[in-house]
Amino acid sequence: MAAEHDSDPGHALDLASRLTQDHHQSLKLWLRMLSCTVKIENEIRSRLRATFGITLPRFDLMAQLERYPDGLRMGELSKRMMVTGGNITGITDQLEQERLVVRVPDPKDGRAYSVKLTQEGRKAFAIMAETHEAWVAELLAPMTTDDKAQLITLLSQMKRHLNEGTAQ
Repeated sequence: MAAEHDSDPGHALDLASRLTQDHHQSLKLWLRMLSCTVKIENEIRSRLRATFGITLPRFDLMAQLERYPDGLRMGELSKRMMVTGGNITGITDQLEQERLVVRVPDPKDGRAYSVKLTQEGRKAFAIMAETHEAWVAELLAPMTTDDKAQLITLLSQMKRHLNEGTAQ
């Protein structure tokens, strides 16, 4: 389409006429990655709710805590999950009511709290995490092992480039 505009000297220049094939390809790639991510995420959300009666944000918070057995402060959870502190408080309140997490005073700061998985929370999360992993494997099963490895390599390169760009 850009070539049509360029070959027509009477046509007024617009943004689309300045785009190169690489611009179009980059946009197509971005939209394809986003579309795949959204489809997988929506399927996982649906399965978590149907199978375990849990939301993806609650699962994600438990996943963060599973990695840090000594617990994480609310601000750290907020940062890691890239959501507001208010959201973390609400999710924590729900999980605490279900006895899956507990708030404990932070030994370094008596005014702050850390959140930890309870023993019951650890057991419940272990079952959910195993099932979650199987779902992801199922959803990506149509891809060959080599294709997955190649995609991981390419996306790792892209992530490195993006991280270098934001470090400036």
